[in-house]
Parts: sequence; C-alpha cells; structure tokens
Amino acid sequence: MGEIDYVTRVFSSPSQIEASEWNALLALEADPSPFMRHEYLAAMHESGSAKPRAGWQCQFVTLWHGDVLHAACPMYLKNNSYGEYVFDWAWANAYAQHGLDYYPKALVAVPFTPVPGARLLARDAAARTALVSALIEQVRKEDLSSVHLLFAQPQDVKACESAGLMLRHTVQFHWANEAFTSFDHFLASLQQDKRKKIRQERRKVADAGVNLRWSRGADITEADWDFFYRCYERTYLEHGNAPYLNRDFFRRMAQTMPQHWLLFVAERDGQPMACSLIGIDDATRVAYGRYWGALERVDCLHFEACYYAPLAWCIEHGFQRFEGGAQGEHKMARALLPVMTTSAHWLAHPSFADAVQRFLERESQGIDQYMDHLAQRNPLR
Repeated sequence: MGEIDYVTRVFSSPSQIEASEWNALLALEADPSPFMRHEYLAAMHESGSAKPRAGWQCQFVTLWHGDVLHAACPMYLKNNSYGEYVFDWAWANAYAQHGLDYYPKALVAVPFTPVPGARLLARDAAARTALVSALIEQVRKEDLSSVHLLFAQPQDVKACESAGLMLRHTVQFHWANEAFTSFDHFLASLQQDKRKKIRQERRKVADAGVNLRWSRGADITEADWDFFYRCYERTYLEHGNAPYLNRDFFRRMAQTMPQHWLLFVAERDGQPMACSLIGIDDATRVAYGRYWGALERVDCLHFEACYYAPLAWCIEHGFQRFEGGAQGEHKMARALLPVMTTSAHWLAHPSFADAVQRFLERESQGIDQYMDHLAQRNPLR
C-alpha cells in the first residue's frame, strides 16, 4: 500500500472540528485521557480560560485524506510558559540574552493539565509520523522558535524521536491498585512507620469533627460546583494568583462531560468547608487528582481529601491507578510512587538546539540519579 497523500488543515478553534471525529480518533489511542476529549479542550477555549491574550492561541493541526480525519493534535501559539508544568524559562532567557525571540513558540499540550496521555491522535503509526512532520512544517511556516509536546504517551514519543525531536523527562507520582480489597489491606502493604503516619493523619481529621462525602457525575449538584469553585478560587488567591480556570469552564464540565468528575466535600457540623475534585475515566479505570480548595484550615485535611479518601474510593470501585499530578515528593509517603513522564522538543535555531541537547543529556543523568534516590525511599514493605 502506498503512502497516503494527506492534506493539512489548521483550525483556530476546536469548535471548527467535529467532536465525534476528534473523539473517535482519541478512542483509538492506548492512553485516551479524558482531558484530551473534544469537550474538555472546547471548554478551555469557549470559557475563555485558555485565551489568546493569556498565551493560548489555538492552531489545532489536522491531517485529512478526502473527508476523513486521519490525525489531529491541539497546538497553541504561546507568548509565555505559564500553565505548562515543563519548565523552559531558562531557554527563553538564553534566547533573550542573545537578542533572539523565544516567543511565540508552539505547544502541543492540554492547557493547565499535566496529565500524561495521547497528544498526537492518529489512525495509525504512519499518520502519527506524518502529523509530526506537519507540526514542524507549520512551525517553520509561522517562523516560530520551537515546538514542544508535553506529557506524551510512548507512541507519540517514538514518532517524535524518529523525527529528530529531543526528549526531556520529568517525574510524577502515581498509585497502583494491587488488587486491594480495602483501605486497611492497602495500608498493610506499607512499611510500619508509613502505616502509622497515615492512620494518625486520618485520625486528626476525624477528631476535628470533619467527615467527607462524595458525589459523582450528574449527582454533583450546581450548589456543589459553586462551593467547589469558591474553595478553588480562594486557594489560588491565598497564594497571590488568580485561578487559571474560571467558573464557566467548570459549568461546561458539568454539562458536557459530568461522567468524568468525582467531588469530595469535607463538612463539619453539616457545613461544607473544603473539597477536592478528581478526574475519573471508567474505560481505563484511572483517577486523576486535579483540584483542591478550602475555606477553613484543618490539620491533615488536604491529605485526607486529596489522597486518602480518593484512594479508598478507587479501591472500593475497582479503579486501577491514581495519578497525583505534577511534582510532589511528599506523595511518596502516601504510596504514590515515582514514574517518569516524557516531553519532546524541536528548536529551529541549530546552535540553540545543540545547546539544549547537551543540557538535556546532563538533566537526564540527574533525573536517573533522582529516580535511584527515590527508589531507596520506597514506602512499600
């Protein structure tokens, strides 16, 4: 069979692409994260959470053969590096010191969402390889400094590496359900000091008179969503920043993909005081720690709402993995173990590409040493 002659089309909004076609491609992937669904990306755009003046200008790249969509990815033109979680500020500074423009750059990622998964949606390996070539061609056409593909699945990494992109590794912390039958069964898999610490932390929350209730999907009421956003916004503002995501984004989540959300609300004397929002996917049996907020401070409540209660829920409902999000060595004490995530990078300037390649080789050695160090602190028995 000969090579397919694809037509590249670039769209300035996800609404210009049929949701059914996009999601059908996603369903073919080995790691179809719900955060790559058309509804999620459209909500980012239509709510104004990921907007051009904040550095998220849509240029979704697609490959077509006739009227059939063969490959697609969410690409953004960025004039900053906020909301990405793979940090390249030093690269931008080096460009600036040499009188060169690093921004705008191209980014293939899900805004504000450091969840590994499919990024290059494709019908087959050939279409995925062609999509990488189309990305580089688009970056050259736009005279951009670079393209960066973040938190990619292995098939994407292979296609990018074959095209000459440089690979970069970071570390996240994920929990695996080893056929646990209860939370106590899970605790029994840990070293004694870790078991004791978790029990103490959970007891502090209970002794403070706080209990948690959970709601899932359509059972999450509008009042619950409103309360969640109050907590989420308050926590951002307490750290001196406005939240990345606005209330309209979560309103759209409740309307278009409620089945992918699980909400824990902490209450005392019948009054809500804190909450955590967890992403869930029934098909893959994976849960994702996403957002947290509180109106009151209670010792260890963050751990209870963001780790222990969700892990207990995962065990009860047969979910196989809980991903704890970006960074956070403290998660190891809660039995979330280190995993490497991968991004891929292409820089147009040859000298800077060489310099970044040398930097990444040194950084990769450091990551390997860090992983070895973390392995020595494994909390399991």
